[in-house]
Amino acid sequence: MIKFWIFGVLLIKELLIPHQIETQELDFPLLKEKGIRLSIKRLDQVHPLASGNKFFKLKYNLIEAQRLGESVLLTFGGAYSNHIFAVAAAAKKLGFASIGVIRGEEHQRLNPTLSFAASSGMHLHYINRTDYRRKNDEEIIQSLEKEFGDFYLIPEGGTNELAIQGTKEILNESTYEFSHIATSIGTGGTFAGLLDSIAPHQKLLGFSALKGDFIFDEMTNLFSKFNIKHSWEYQIFNQFHFGGYGKTNRELIDFIRWFYDQFQIPLDQVYTGKMMFGIIELIRKDHFPKGSHLLAIHTGGLQGIAGYNQKYGTSLPL
Repeated sequence: MIKFWIFGVLLIKELLIPHQIETQELDFPLLKEKGIRLSIKRLDQVHPLASGNKFFKLKYNLIEAQRLGESVLLTFGGAYSNHIFAVAAAAKKLGFASIGVIRGEEHQRLNPTLSFAASSGMHLHYINRTDYRRKNDEEIIQSLEKEFGDFYLIPEGGTNELAIQGTKEILNESTYEFSHIATSIGTGGTFAGLLDSIAPHQKLLGFSALKGDFIFDEMTNLFSKFNIKHSWEYQIFNQFHFGGYGKTNRELIDFIRWFYDQFQIPLDQVYTGKMMFGIIELIRKDHFPKGSHLLAIHTGGLQGIAGYNQKYGTSLPL
């Protein structure tokens, strides 16, 4: 059994070796005017199995599921969830069965995200939005265990202690040259991991994809829950949500197109588009001292663009 587990861990690590991650410095007139440098770390290129921050969030969860001898992964997400997509892909590749508990009504015509998940062998289980809000309640978990039997539970968005262990690995000695590190915030696991790994001279910036001031208390509670002790500076911006989670408007869509035309880097409309819009707006308003060198973390999420284009008839670049 021990030999089998060691083999399984080695197999998972082998399959989850990241591709070389490019850090690309951007160049356009505003940066020269303000005396600011801006680079982007392309986690969207990290691995075809689980792109972006999902690679780091899933890595140690998959190793733990293997260690425990679990054969089924169960997780939660919306109909366009990057997390659902990544778990389905990883499960198929590594030989796990998978169950995706999907928020809302069953979709007769599957969008590209759910179609991929289903084709990867993931069983899609729909629950109404009221019950979905209670997804962490013991009653809901027990009902899922009664229906599906034993499973390894990965929370919505993948954020747990093992996910944060993974996201700590996004930064390393090669990122010490930067004065500011920026990331988008959803469930907060990437932000927490980065805060636990930034250098003393750096400041961490978080751009919330969600509408509301609750994000400040939510992140404080997350730091407490997972014992993230820090003395470094951080700042969370919640004014660049464009109406809330998953919401967009013409200004954001035009910005994503402009960004791709300028730098040939695709951004998604849920997370990275909003973050990059916010960063450039802050640069425009002289938020950063002259001489700052910012590193924006591209957290992936590009798979959801196909579904957005299908739903709204747009042509955002992939």
